[in-house]
Amino acid sequence: MTKVTVELKPRVMAHGERAIGPGKADLLALIVETGSISAAAKRMRMSYSRAWQLVDVMNKAFRKPLVTTATGGARGGGAEVTPAGLEALRRYRQLQAELANAASKHGKAFAALLK
Repeated sequence: MTKVTVELKPRVMAHGERAIGPGKADLLALIVETGSISAAAKRMRMSYSRAWQLVDVMNKAFRKPLVTTATGGARGGGAEVTPAGLEALRRYRQLQAELANAASKHGKAFAALLK
């Protein structure tokens, strides 16, 4: 029997823009891990400007910013995912898990139909 997986990739839309989706959630998680938009972008093999653009879209879409930044100083600046960002990330990961669980129930049915 063919191994079949059903993949769902949720995107939360606000005013016609993707407020958060799988890439933005991964970016947030890496900012949490690295404390840096630049380092997170490198880990994702994405340009720094693209990462900043995604952060800007998220910050504008949500009531409170998801990421804050600091420039210069003794520690050289950095980025922090705010409590609102952590909550958005937690809820998004929960949504992903629930959808993956629901989708997995359909894999066997599709396997029976596919070559």
